[in-house]
Amino acid sequence: MSTTLGAVTPVFRIFDVAKALEFYVDYLGFALEWDHRFEPGMPLYMAVRRDGLTLHLSEHYGDGAPGASVRVAATGLEALHAELAAKGYGYLRPGLQRGDAELELCLLDPFGNRITLIETV
Repeated sequence: MSTTLGAVTPVFRIFDVAKALEFYVDYLGFALEWDHRFEPGMPLYMAVRRDGLTLHLSEHYGDGAPGASVRVAATGLEALHAELAAKGYGYLRPGLQRGDAELELCLLDPFGNRITLIETV
């Protein structure tokens, strides 16, 4: 029997649902796939997706820690950078970082979590 590993789904800790939706959905262009609360007033757990990247965002204590970091392979970072710059989001203006063989776009969410998008050039 062989082993096959699947895709990774990072879980980021969030502290404010409205701020999370403003950043991930309105600014970054993710779609809200689903959300769940055990009952009204309980912490929210939700999934957002853009292209092949799914992230889980959680208000639950112990689900991730602020300041988590993930690196994601990507293409078309110059176009994404232009898309984000056109939105005029007041809390983040990421720049493209060029290396010898990579292009990076680093996105820091309102809770200190970091998504570094990497394109091989």
